[in-house]
Amino acid sequence: FFLSHSPLLVFPLLLAYVTVFLFSHLDCPSSAWVRFQDSCYIFLEEAIQVESLEDVRNQCTDHGADMVSIHNEEENAFILDTLKKQWKGPDDILLGMFFDTDDASFKWFDKSNMTFDKWTDQEDGEDLVDTCAFLHTKTGEWKKENCELSSMEGTLCKAANNHILISALVIASTVILTVLGAIVWFLYKRNSDSGFTTVFSAAPQSPYNDDCVLVVAEENEYAVQFD
Repeated sequence: FFLSHSPLLVFPLLLAYVTVFLFSHLDCPSSAWVRFQDSCYIFLEEAIQVESLEDVRNQCTDHGADMVSIHNEEENAFILDTLKKQWKGPDDILLGMFFDTDDASFKWFDKSNMTFDKWTDQEDGEDLVDTCAFLHTKTGEWKKENCELSSMEGTLCKAANNHILISALVIASTVILTVLGAIVWFLYKRNSDSGFTTVFSAAPQSPYNDDCVLVVAEENEYAVQFD
């Protein structure tokens, strides 16, 4: 029914089907990652020398992720539990957070909203510039410490599924365009075989050739002169 009317009716249905299929089969990049809700996490156990916070962040961005952000109690508890049972991380994990001096507030590097926090009861210093946040794995609370680090025992990274979804959308769009092109070609060929006339079809040919037209024109001219 759809093919006999318009391929434009097929397009949104096919896009929805392929998108839902891809999204339902999304998974983390490899078995080294752990999935929770809509994100994937990995703990890079490699110890690194640190000159700046960007050195730590680059560890994550090189894996298509960013330093970890935490948005609710469930996510905080998941990270603690996985660190203890699987990753065997250190007592303090650096969070992907920085202090924005323009707004005088902490923000996540991955640009997600600050919807949750679990700070310890500690007094803030007068100057929070170069202050980093650490997750204390013994208590699950967050601590504010100086960012001047010389080394890191491991880096916790998080890849939100929106990065994975973008890749899936690119794949889905490619599939959809390919299928849509095949449908259009199929309809064009079928209409051509059935003699269907389109704006691109050749104009109907006159039953008279050029010589006949010339003779008829001369006869008409002679008849006019005779009258």
